Amino acid sequence: MTTLDLLSQPDTYVSLLTLTAMEIVLGIDNIVFISILTGKLPPAKQPMARGLGLGLALVLRLLLLLAISWVMGLNAPLFAVLGKGFSGRDLILLGGGLFLLAKATHEIHSKLEVAEDDRRSSGAGFGLILLQILVLDVVFSLDSVITAVGMAEHVSVMMTAMVVAVGVMLAFAGRIGDFVNRHPSMKILALSFLLLIGVMLLAEGMGQHIGKGYIYFAMAFSFGVELLNMRARKRRAPVRGSCSRCPATEGGGPS
Repeated sequence: MTTLDLLSQPDTYVSLLTLTAMEIVLGIDNIVFISILTGKLPPAKQPMARGLGLGLALVLRLLLLLAISWVMGLNAPLFAVLGKGFSGRDLILLGGGLFLLAKATHEIHSKLEVAEDDRRSSGAGFGLILLQILVLDVVFSLDSVITAVGMAEHVSVMMTAMVVAVGVMLAFAGRIGDFVNRHPSMKILALSFLLLIGVMLLAEGMGQHIGKGYIYFAMAFSFGVELLNMRARKRRAPVRGSCSRCPATEGGGPS
């Protein structure tokens, strides 16, 4: 089929819009992970790190699409343990899930148990953070490409959807990163999302399919509850500190 024939079919645009929306949804966890990691860098370097992280994710997705026969071959079993066959895709998902669990747990411990000065003194360098982003980009890209293959028939449509999706993510990555790093409770919630995604990857690697709709519904519900909590805290804060009739503040405090 020629490019002109492809552009003349309405199904092409429906497939493109649907796949682009799906790629953006699947990329949310990637943005959260990149935002948390780049938050350790000086503010001047964070936009560059976010851009490189998402740019690497796009390059990996496009390369995997061009090697689509190899990607689909990853589903072939390589060996079996206790009657359970493991493919290349399973090993990648298991490795990514374990890495995500370990990294999210470490970040939660660092956020809650380590003093701010100690976190700054032991902060990772630009290269190490970029390497960690690259490791998870491989896992997320594999999932993204397999999803794209199941939703569209033409590689050109898949590649266009991925370019558009990454462009949208680049446009909003800075705002998402600033929002996550500005609110400590939101950062813990984001790390909890990464734990949830890590468990899902482990389950997928062990052959137990978990519908992503359940995962994203739980994440959206928790995010909505936390937004309500943040709004409630903002309303309560002025009442505690600016009550002109309270005995504790009247006349400069209690005598």
